[in-house]
This record gives sequence, structure tokens and C-alpha cells, in this order.
Amino acid sequence: MLLWIGLREIGGLLATMAEPIADMFPSEYFDDLKWPGVVAMLLIVGASFVIGLVAMLNFVANLAQKFETAILFRIPMYKMLKIISSSLVRSETSDVKPAIVKSADGGGDPCYVMEDHGTDLATVLLPWSPASFAGSIKVVPKSQLEYLHCSIDEYSRSLSFMGVGVEDCLSRPAPAVDQSHE
Repeated sequence: MLLWIGLREIGGLLATMAEPIADMFPSEYFDDLKWPGVVAMLLIVGASFVIGLVAMLNFVANLAQKFETAILFRIPMYKMLKIISSSLVRSETSDVKPAIVKSADGGGDPCYVMEDHGTDLATVLLPWSPASFAGSIKVVPKSQLEYLHCSIDEYSRSLSFMGVGVEDCLSRPAPAVDQSHE
């Protein structure tokens, strides 16, 4: 019964989300629908497909890039959220790297290298567990950093599990860090 109620609620939410799309069609198309949730889902998927096709056009991508640079980057936290979310999706090309800030006693603190300053310093996020993308920001010498050979997703998951799984990242050989652009 709870499943049925949940599905009805989801269908109602989908129908509400699809109303602006349905309003673009003559009203007689959507009168007396037996399954409005299914029709709403199809409308949303179809609209997403069309928007995706349009977004693939070069001039639209250029306009979106200009809009993002001129407006969205001025919104507080937008750039940071974009960096973190793109790091989770495309971890191999990410600017954010998992690392350990080595301490004098031989231990270290898990961190994300958020920004390389181009000097001998880097900005790191020292995450709090279990909220792996919340924490304190620190600027540290790059000589204290030990980069890890694991994905941001894998590293974040292990930090959210109170450190269980970090050993897997530590035991892999660290990738060579390209120092040529510094």
C-alpha cells in the first residue's frame, strides 16, 4: 500500500513538472488521461532529449559558456560546486585531486587539492567525516602533499565511511605529477 501511495505521489509530481511542457500543446490532447504520470514522464524525457540535441550545437554551447562566465561564476559557491560535481563525473580530467597532507610525525590528513597556485603552495580542503565535501580550507606547501591514485568518487566514499577504504587509495602507487607547467 505504501508503495502504491508513493508511486501515486511521484506521478503527481511528474505531472506538475510536465504542466509547462503540456501547455505548449492544444488542451484536447491531454484531456481525460488514464495515466497522467506516465504521459508526464514521457513529456519530460522527450523535452530533455530535444534540449540535449540543441545543447550539442556549437553556437548554443558557446552561448552557454559565455552565460556561465558572465553570470553564474558571480554567484557565490557556483564555481566550487561546479568543480566538485564535475570532479565526481569526470574524475580522470578533474582539477580536484585526492591527496594526503603529510605531517612531521609520519602520519597525514586526507584532503582534496582544490587549487594549485603555480608556486610551491596549494589550497586544500581538509574534509570532515562523514560529510566528505565539508571541511576546513588550508594553504599548504606542495612538498607536504602526497597525491593518491584513486578517483574522487572512491576517495569521497571512503571518507564518508569514516575512513574505511582509504587504505586502498594509500596502497596504490601515486601517479606521477606533471611539474612542467609550474
